[in-house]
Amino acid sequence: MARAALIVGAGSGNSASFARALAAQGVKVVLAARNVDKLAGLAGETGGHAIACDVAQADQVAALFSEVDDVLGAPDVVLFNAGARVRGSILEVDAEELRQAIMVGAYGGFLVGQQAARRMVENGGGAIFFTGATASVKGYAQSASFAMGKFALRGLAQSMARELGPQNIHVAHFIIDGSIDLPGRGRTADYEDGLLDPDAIAETYMAVLNQHRSAWTHELDLRPWGERF
Repeated sequence: MARAALIVGAGSGNSASFARALAAQGVKVVLAARNVDKLAGLAGETGGHAIACDVAQADQVAALFSEVDDVLGAPDVVLFNAGARVRGSILEVDAEELRQAIMVGAYGGFLVGQQAARRMVENGGGAIFFTGATASVKGYAQSASFAMGKFALRGLAQSMARELGPQNIHVAHFIIDGSIDLPGRGRTADYEDGLLDPDAIAETYMAVLNQHRSAWTHELDLRPWGERF
């Protein structure tokens, strides 16, 4: 069983539920996000640590992992849950804003994956999970930045899985195909029973984490029963 976990891009949804599930099994957890003020309650609940990090900055990601090394030792579970998007027509979307979104969603995944992999290769194994979305496999109008970032993240996960699997490192990509039932999200009749329960998502993360290496899952998708796809 895992000993220490790092969740990057932590928030109030599926990453928070995963943190609670890990903590319930005795796993020490570090939570990372650009704004750590929002993580104070979750850190207290899980007995974890919160560390500020902009995943698009290589020096900050390296510093994050160094701090985790000092606090817990090298993590043997890492979840990359960060993402960003800028909406707008391809005719008008701001190029710099789009670049920044891709830097978070794709380049940030590379930086986190690389730092995690270096430690896990040295330690003989581990698990690296990436959170995808419907946009990982289907680009929508007005949302080029999100599709570009998520397509790239999926490709990264596939490449890492093929390289690192033989070194006992489980790389998995989770396509979250639908809206997550976040705290404070307004519900309408159309969405009744149509949102993904973050605790149910976390159950799937845990099931994949606990798989025997003779039958690892690399990719799966999760959607509420009423989602159209």
